[in-house]
Amino acid sequence: NTNAVPSTTTTTTQSSSASSSTTPPKGSKAPKRSRIKKVDGKWILPQVTREQCQEARKLLKTQGMDKFLDYYLPDNPRGSDMLYVVVILGFYSIKFDDDIDDEQNFMKIVKLLQRAMNRVLYMRTRLDDIYTVEHALQQIEKASKILVLTGAGISTSLGIPDFRSSKGIYSQVKHLGLSDPQEVFDLETFREDPTIFYSVAHMILPPLGSYTPLHAFIKLLEDKGKLLRNYTQNIDNLEANVGISKEKTIQCHGSFAAATCQTCRWKIDGSKIFKYIKELELPVCPNCYKEREKRFNRDENYYPRSYGVMKPDITFFGEDLPKKFHDSIKLDVQECDLLICIGTSLKVAPVSEIVNMVPAEVPQILINKDLVEHAEFDVSLLGYCDNVAAYLSNKLGWKLNHPDYE
Repeated sequence: NTNAVPSTTTTTTQSSSASSSTTPPKGSKAPKRSRIKKVDGKWILPQVTREQCQEARKLLKTQGMDKFLDYYLPDNPRGSDMLYVVVILGFYSIKFDDDIDDEQNFMKIVKLLQRAMNRVLYMRTRLDDIYTVEHALQQIEKASKILVLTGAGISTSLGIPDFRSSKGIYSQVKHLGLSDPQEVFDLETFREDPTIFYSVAHMILPPLGSYTPLHAFIKLLEDKGKLLRNYTQNIDNLEANVGISKEKTIQCHGSFAAATCQTCRWKIDGSKIFKYIKELELPVCPNCYKEREKRFNRDENYYPRSYGVMKPDITFFGEDLPKKFHDSIKLDVQECDLLICIGTSLKVAPVSEIVNMVPAEVPQILINKDLVEHAEFDVSLLGYCDNVAAYLSNKLGWKLNHPDYE
């Protein structure tokens, strides 16, 4: 539906700016709120609104740590008091099996609070004059060097799962018995046993020739001379399918576009191993095949099981990001005049840090199904990426080149 207005955080942004525009009176304390409690062996976090979180973050940034802590902590704080401050700053990954008010946990919690405050201080501050859908449209219209950062959420409409959601890849590999589901994409694990990766690779195999309306929107940005660069965390290479030029695309985590032998480094077009992936078979380098058979027949355990195996040029854990990423990012973040972040939870560094590398005066827009609480976007357009792309195109008077929207 090209007329459906995406949900935004407009009201929240405005109210948070107003509510925290003055300094708390000297010696005042934050209103007493419900503390973290343990119920049936589980720690229950207090409910914190987005307005409260924004108010706390702004106070920390504008008044500094001392005044911030004086305001939010009692005179003799306990562990639970400090954890509450961590929560009100917007960080919820709290795991303590023991009593959080126990002395032995005190220093752990102090360090946790320090990290949370440092993280907030490192974040950008929202711009005061950009907070509505109309503002987002205006910024897209006038920008000429847009930096687009994309994640798995832009490809899920084609049936390609993301990684971290309840139905994502990591939730579907529990049967493999790995200590950490990320081991599927670990280089050492691949070298020891490539069948682990190839037992699930078919789940993320990109469809040939397909692309989403969101990909078509990025192509529109390029066609209109507005795209500085598309940094994608995706490995599906759908940017090539829609025709986004290689010069404008940085595949931060590599892609299925090519595959390389792990022994002789012979490289081929990635699509040539797709048939093996679909049949859950190991694609073996033809140059190394005979030697692989000889060595395995002599002593199967003497040589790594990845000997002669073709690996897609995906950046696994334990591998460096492509040189093209490092060569481009430092210049691009300084040159861009708008950042649009689409379909990503921003949880994997160093790509997740791009939002904090862009100059403070450059507007930032989020297009995503859910809010990204640990970043400060000026406008968050919430909804399915394809629908938001179609809505923006319609409002801008652009024709979206996709069969679903002709």
